[in-house]
Amino acid sequence: MEDFLDGLWLNILILVHYIKTFLDLIFAPLNSLGPAFAIFTIAFITVMITKVLTKAFITKRYKELKKNFEYWHNVRQEAMKCEDREKAKSLAKNIDQAELNKAYYDYFFEGFLIRLMTRLLPILSILAYVNEVYKASNLLKLFGRGYVFKFKSYNGEDVVIGAVFWFIISIFLVFLGWFIVSKIWRKYFTDKKPEPDGKVTSQ
Repeated sequence: MEDFLDGLWLNILILVHYIKTFLDLIFAPLNSLGPAFAIFTIAFITVMITKVLTKAFITKRYKELKKNFEYWHNVRQEAMKCEDREKAKSLAKNIDQAELNKAYYDYFFEGFLIRLMTRLLPILSILAYVNEVYKASNLLKLFGRGYVFKFKSYNGEDVVIGAVFWFIISIFLVFLGWFIVSKIWRKYFTDKKPEPDGKVTSQ
């Protein structure tokens, strides 16, 4: 058993080494533009990868659980339309206890696992890569300084921003930018429908 685990661990280390070498080959040219731009670009690519994975990796079980949850949710909504408010509350409570709660938790947990695999795991993996490649000693060798940004605080002390913190900020900024652009796109393009006279209106 110990030999098996040792062999497995060795294979994992070899795989990690090859992945790191591959990422170095892709991202190394970015270093000529400075650490801030390089790390921001890595964060941008990471977010794009998570977007693709999130859309592509949807299990059959997730679709079935979503359909089941939506069915029982609609049944509950119909039950709440009963004119007798007490009877409506009783029916809704029975539906919650019998089916809806379980359907919701199964649907939520499956979605959480999918998001964990398609969003959180890639981000954490690239975060580990950034932490290793752009640690202070490497930044000093590559760029002549052991930080990404440095500025003065209100009391005159130096505040430095390292690679990991800048990567996290970049991830947040990319997600925020994606959200804003998506809202604008849906408002001015996706939600527009042609009128009979050929004019386009926004819904």
